[in-house]
Amino acid sequence: MPELPEMENYRRLLSQHLINVPITGVTVNREKTINMDTEAFAKALIGARIVFIERRAKHILFHLHDGRRLLLHLMLGGILFYGTEEERPDRTTQVELAFGERILYFMGLRLGYLHLLSVKEAEAAMGKLGPELLDHRMNLERFTGLLKGRRGALKSLLVNQHVIAGIGNCYADEIAYDARLLPSTLVQNLTQESIARLYESIRRVLTEATEIGGYMEMPFMTGDTITGSYNDQCKVYDREGEPCLRGGGTIVKIELTGRKVFYCPDCQHEQ
Repeated sequence: MPELPEMENYRRLLSQHLINVPITGVTVNREKTINMDTEAFAKALIGARIVFIERRAKHILFHLHDGRRLLLHLMLGGILFYGTEEERPDRTTQVELAFGERILYFMGLRLGYLHLLSVKEAEAAMGKLGPELLDHRMNLERFTGLLKGRRGALKSLLVNQHVIAGIGNCYADEIAYDARLLPSTLVQNLTQESIARLYESIRRVLTEATEIGGYMEMPFMTGDTITGSYNDQCKVYDREGEPCLRGGGTIVKIELTGRKVFYCPDCQHEQ
């Protein structure tokens, strides 16, 4: 599932190409992806312009010129591609938005969605999300406060969108590895030193992954050499049985509260 770095990478690329370009065509191939009748959805969007693109957690919000919002959540397997009909990948598309000769293809949205909302509806949809740890207002003191009174495994905390927004399975494991903490570590037992190390690891891993395009499997457009560059940078995620890059150990995979977890038992500890 695309996480904060992948969606932030998309936000940056989309902002370079779509701002103030009128939507000239709308194709809906899967009506469950949108939140209204197909004809009404198309009528509302044709001629509209995107004036600003915002990312919130794992969502993208397209701000339209009339004040409404297009809320996108790719969920599991969703990807975006921007280009001509000749350039499009051989994949099924759920929604297509045309901007002249170029089209923004929404693919793999079997569980994802693209909803047209009012400002109030969009704010309500985002209202239950926790803070973002790359926000300039975040600091170690505020982060420590987020953990106060929390219980349970570190991995479960990191992927809880109501506590911390934007982190999913991949980056939770990468962050725990960077902080040298076991994903199963109980949050209530963390020392202040461990909390400080965890905070720095969250910021470091998310920033690095964002700067090199996250782990998406497909370029955003022809000539895009950034998107997906983090694929080869993962230290533990999806590396079961491979040697730890810090030396000595072997990456293992377990299941923790219904989620797969990758870590190194030699260099990750309770504190």
